[in-house]
Amino acid sequence: MKIKRVEHIAIAVDSMQQSLDLMRDTFGLELEYQEQIGQTRLAMLPVGQSYIELLEGRGPDSGVSKWIAEKGTGLFHICFEVEDIEGAIAELKAKNVKLQSDTWRTGHAGSKIIFLDPSATGNVLIELAELTAGH
Repeated sequence: MKIKRVEHIAIAVDSMQQSLDLMRDTFGLELEYQEQIGQTRLAMLPVGQSYIELLEGRGPDSGVSKWIAEKGTGLFHICFEVEDIEGAIAELKAKNVKLQSDTWRTGHAGSKIIFLDPSATGNVLIELAELTAGH
């Protein structure tokens, strides 16, 4: 599999607005876009060729809200951009790397994403993403 770059570093937050203000006021990072996927609100802030992704749960049943309840706010996952998500999945399965699902799903900006099980990556949640054209 070819990893092109660290696409984003995701941070689980309690308050999207407070976190956006902190990133702008402290680091000069500006919001590029926001979107809602299921019960998760996300905001993307460019940093060079990568992003900081802020994630806020929109209800107690969201994955982000459950994560925060168990582990607190902070680093959520690291996302690597790959050229071919299906090829990456096949390669990982051939290596017996445990994935959180059997196939990719749609993620931010229409990307194809999959998460590796943290038990296979030293307890770090890793996301792989194949981006759509223009992202």
